[in-house]
Amino acid sequence: MPAPDPLSAGAQAFLAMLAAERGAAANTLAAYTRDLAAAEALIGPLAGADRAGVERLAQHWASLAPSSLARRCSALRQCFGFLVDEQWRADDPSPALPRPRSRRPLPRILSHAEVEALFATAEAEAAADRPEAVRLLTLLELLYGSGLRATELVSLPLAAVPRDAPFLTITGKGGQQRLVPVSTRARQALSRWLAVRGDKGRLLFPSTGQSGHLTRVRLFQLLRALAGRAGIDPEKVSPHVLRHAFATHLLEGGADLRVLQTLLGHADIATTQIYTHVDSARLVELVNARHPLAQRRRAG
Repeated sequence: MPAPDPLSAGAQAFLAMLAAERGAAANTLAAYTRDLAAAEALIGPLAGADRAGVERLAQHWASLAPSSLARRCSALRQCFGFLVDEQWRADDPSPALPRPRSRRPLPRILSHAEVEALFATAEAEAAADRPEAVRLLTLLELLYGSGLRATELVSLPLAAVPRDAPFLTITGKGGQQRLVPVSTRARQALSRWLAVRGDKGRLLFPSTGQSGHLTRVRLFQLLRALAGRAGIDPEKVSPHVLRHAFATHLLEGGADLRVLQTLLGHADIATTQIYTHVDSARLVELVNARHPLAQRRRAG
């Protein structure tokens, strides 16, 4: 006899809607599945849960971190809204859910000197054109030079690599595509990698694993090992930290926040605004220098 499905029909219908209509990414669907399953394990199918059951969730989840609790409550609110809209239930009990205040942690930052040390080590190791070293240099160039997410980078198809135009075609979260500029340095690294990579299928960074490409975990390990060889605390370095460095250092250089949003593939400008904390002095100076009233005072 097959094992019962861990999710009710209503919850499954909600997840199917997220995938089909909103183009939710696989990681998002997996997280929502876990959150809904955790709720239904405590109060039963969400289509039949009453307000008292929903209130009990707050007691069961009291020990969760605020960010985890906020994520679970968000998943439930969306699911309850869907169930009401699709007439799986007549009422929406989600007001009984707690509303924790969750502060998004500020991104860890690498200094310009630390980034230069990473590149100096990677370039020295790639000088002999060993494939593993050239691949690592190429990965580093694309992470810091183009701000790609780890998943976007490791799963890049060869077809995304530019031939004439200096752009990568990236398929990001929710299947959304965007064009990301590729620096001259990164293009040179890509050319070196393609020369030593050989004919290994349609993926840019192939692997013998199940996915067919380099995994995020392996990318993480490679970068931390490189950090150690460069004299940097490995705990400070990860693919996401390099993406943060890309955004932070562009903003320091005067990049427009909307342009940065497009480059990073953020659906909401609020996600991009977290980077404004890193260069507050420059932003204040920018307002003082560029605001019309400041210019009038100098003219007077």
